[in-house]
Amino acid sequence: MNRTQTQRLFTVISGLWVGAFISIGFLVVPVIFMAMGDRQVAGLIAGNLFKLTAYISVGVCGFLMVMANHLVKSGSQAYRLVRWLLLLILVCGVLAAFVIIPWMNGLRDQALLLGISVRETINANLFGLLHSLSNIIFMIQSILGIGLVWQSTKYAD
Repeated sequence: MNRTQTQRLFTVISGLWVGAFISIGFLVVPVIFMAMGDRQVAGLIAGNLFKLTAYISVGVCGFLMVMANHLVKSGSQAYRLVRWLLLLILVCGVLAAFVIIPWMNGLRDQALLLGISVRETINANLFGLLHSLSNIIFMIQSILGIGLVWQSTKYAD
């Protein structure tokens, strides 16, 4: 695959991935909360969506990192910045997928065993803090993702 084809494939994959990521966070999840009467069930569904999105982000970031390395080695110096953006997105994805989301799920599962909402437990403040942190990380990933797509299309062809 030549450099132009690799750049185009990179742009398509990153555009689809970032678009899906942003659609889930800013469109799908809010609609779930508006449409469902039970916020606890909506939260479980949203949590599963975010967990899946975080896992996919880690995988796609790894794949795009390999592609970006290939592009830099083949002379596309603009992809040096892209690699840094990918690294930051990857760090956010790893934090979300393997630290914050499992921690939140653990707190939620403990509450469910008691038959109550996590908001009714002594861990409510911690859950709220993790939820806020999760939101901040998602916003950072979204902004970095837009920057990634912008930068990858800046010198296309």
